[in-house]
Amino acid sequence: MREGTWVDRLRASLARTRQVFLSRLDELLARPADPAFYEELEVLLLEADLGVATTELLLERLRSRGDRKTPEVLRDSLRSELVELLGPPSSLRLDPPPAVILALGVNGSGKTTTAGKLACHLSARGKRVVLAAADTFRAAAIDQLEVWARRAGAELVRHREGADPAAVVHDAAQATLSRHADVLVADTAGRLHTKTNLMDELRKIRRVLVRLLPDCPWESLLVLDATTGQNALQQARQFREAAGATGVVLSKLDSSAKGGVVLAIGHQLGLPVKLVGTGEGPDDLEAFDPEAFVDALLPEA
Repeated sequence: MREGTWVDRLRASLARTRQVFLSRLDELLARPADPAFYEELEVLLLEADLGVATTELLLERLRSRGDRKTPEVLRDSLRSELVELLGPPSSLRLDPPPAVILALGVNGSGKTTTAGKLACHLSARGKRVVLAAADTFRAAAIDQLEVWARRAGAELVRHREGADPAAVVHDAAQATLSRHADVLVADTAGRLHTKTNLMDELRKIRRVLVRLLPDCPWESLLVLDATTGQNALQQARQFREAAGATGVVLSKLDSSAKGGVVLAIGHQLGLPVKLVGTGEGPDDLEAFDPEAFVDALLPEA
């Protein structure tokens, strides 16, 4: 197990899932690998929030390996398949600067907090950051982002409540160019895929940015609340289709969350989990490491 404060927080955040999962898995591993064994393993994986499609694929792969000899062998096989499902680490596309990162998501997902944490994360790594408070429908979101901008030492571009979000992004893009900033992070309004006007607004924001920063690296990061389980998966599917999401930030991955949704997102949607938040502090956001995640969920025997 790799050491480090973030890995420790990740282990703590998955403690509930790990405790329930491992206690029942250890009981299963002591049994013969008959049809009843795989049926109970299926129930266990579903309860961990992997979802039906991901669970079925995982069981199919385990059966096809044909290496059910000892409990240790099956445990190692399960670990290997989980890492395979998650795929390799996927870093943020930030070079060459300036880069653009849009924070997408529904209200309550932790979207604005994540935008602020991301500014801190990037500033701590030597990046010059401009924050755009483009969620102009909520005065609280603008004020919240102002606090995060001070913490991060980032420049905040804000307009009054109710202003045109595209105008905010326009001014933020101009500031990014004039200040020679490395990254523009824009918080957008919380939206549902059924809100046509909000999706139209997002497309308008994208048009503004493409015009002003035509060749920049681009990330549209969907912020998902890990505690919502399979509902988060449904949101991801809708945003990928409607808003061109390039990756996922999993927020609120604390003791109340079921960690299996991470595997479902990667497998069913092909969207990489790029960042994960394990707390409320400015340092509680880190690049997602698939192997560290599996280590925290299912440690080696």
